[in-house]
Amino acid sequence: MSGLMGSIKYSCVLFDLDGTLVDTIADIAAAMNHALVKRGYPPLDAERYRPLVGNGIRRLAYDALPEDAKSDSRAAVIAGEAQLYYSDHPADHSTAYPGILHLLSELKRLKVKIAVLSNKPDTVTQLVIARLFTAGLFDCVAGEQPGVARKPDPESSWELLAAMDRTPRQTMFVGDSEVDMETARNIGCLPVGVSWGFRPVETIRKAGAALIIDRPKEILSIVLGEQSPLV
Repeated sequence: MSGLMGSIKYSCVLFDLDGTLVDTIADIAAAMNHALVKRGYPPLDAERYRPLVGNGIRRLAYDALPEDAKSDSRAAVIAGEAQLYYSDHPADHSTAYPGILHLLSELKRLKVKIAVLSNKPDTVTQLVIARLFTAGLFDCVAGEQPGVARKPDPESSWELLAAMDRTPRQTMFVGDSEVDMETARNIGCLPVGVSWGFRPVETIRKAGAALIIDRPKEILSIVLGEQSPLV
């Protein structure tokens, strides 16, 4: 690399979506509660969903069911209903966290590759990104797809890095959950946790975050090598 890119330590940033780029909890709750009520189960308060998201929609549906109703088959039905609703209401209440849009603009200015990797179904992931962000802002966007192992399995991450012609050593993974930190470790890139997401800071610290940031703009300091990992 030369010129401006020569000063950049990390030329690729993989972002989680929910709880990292966007506060989606109200829309997640609305979709899941719609499905639960439709099938005769009680809805949950939106805040109850915060510690449950991040492992895919079927796991979320399973965890949202009452204890005496939990089963894989029921979870599959609830997940299907929720996904249909979510596809029609991808971002009724969701918003990008403060500072995210400026951060992404600066990363693009620096010619850093940026991508989204979510365990949300790919169709809904694409809809949320299209609703809240400028077209073409991200180099790659991927959600959970049939036949592709979801986070923390590294398969989808490898595919994104290959598509962007980047290596793990050039990459940081930014997320708000233990799943994201494990994903980063499985890829071999820098795991960066955010304090504003759906999981407590201590949870992501124990999960192996090399850095935990309080403001999106701190990512720029890491990209430029001005802020170093704790471990």
